[in-house]
Amino acid sequence: MSEEKSKILVTGGAGYIGSHAVLALQRAGYEVVILDNLVYGHRDLAEKVLQAELIVGDTSDRSLLDSVFAKHQIAAVMHFAAYAYVGESVTDPAKYYRNNVLGTLSLLEAMLAAKVNKFVFSSTVATYGIPKTNIITEELSQNPINPYGASKLMVERILSDFDLAYNFKSVTFRYFNAAGADPSGLLGEDHSPETHLIPLVLQTALGLRDSISIFGTDYPTADGTCIRDYIHVADLAKAHVLGLEYLLEGGKTDFFNLGNGNGFSVKEVIETARQVTGREIKAKLDSRRPGDPPALVGSSDKVREILGWSPQYSDLADIISHAWQWHEHRHGSSSGQGG
Repeated sequence: MSEEKSKILVTGGAGYIGSHAVLALQRAGYEVVILDNLVYGHRDLAEKVLQAELIVGDTSDRSLLDSVFAKHQIAAVMHFAAYAYVGESVTDPAKYYRNNVLGTLSLLEAMLAAKVNKFVFSSTVATYGIPKTNIITEELSQNPINPYGASKLMVERILSDFDLAYNFKSVTFRYFNAAGADPSGLLGEDHSPETHLIPLVLQTALGLRDSISIFGTDYPTADGTCIRDYIHVADLAKAHVLGLEYLLEGGKTDFFNLGNGNGFSVKEVIETARQVTGREIKAKLDSRRPGDPPALVGSSDKVREILGWSPQYSDLADIISHAWQWHEHRHGSSSGQGG
């Protein structure tokens, strides 16, 4: 790769996973340009912590995209810009198809026009729907049960078609539950509204919530609660850098599950958080939510074999400890500011 083509455009780079990917790219020696509409991203993290160039705008703004590609010699794009609330996607599917599908198509067409054909895509295990097996491999059929998963699967189909038609190369990562924070404490998870288990548990530890709800205690698991695969966000970011370098070295279009390879139950998460924080965390037992499978764990065999990836922080206590360090810093003071 030539020196003048070393910039990476990261859409959604001011958000949770995107910002960690930006940090990983910078540590690997890449110059990064962030495009984020700041609906869910954080300007302070992009500009003050990452100190990257931040362009505030939307992937559906074709004229803006054209100007970005004209101004910067972009070697590849990492695409994290998407709406990702499953419940909202059911009540407002138009918002999700417009942003996640049409916004992505606008970005891809701008890339074609600028002769940039390397693309790392943030997808989701929600494309599988409700699998018939607890261990999820890439060979399973994809049958999403909500518009969020369907929007991501449509982009995967577009990328496959673009490869055949335009020699457009992409790596797609289907995530399990991203969790944790950068071990340095620089970055972490800060969603509004928050829907993820670990930050909700830590908000309870901070006294920002009265209790955490456990939805279902009668599942066919060891302790009766759901089991999920939690992958450290720094490990996730590392995989994206490996995927980028695979493409820059001439790799073919491919797709990978990204998971820890281990499952942890809801009760295990809460108990580990009690041990890490040293605080009482009140839990309320609630009824099952419809559509929650008893256990979902990902196989990471393919990404290990082809990209040489392996998680560095697979221990649940490490994941929660790094997240706790971030949440205490970001939300533990009365001002609620940090980062």
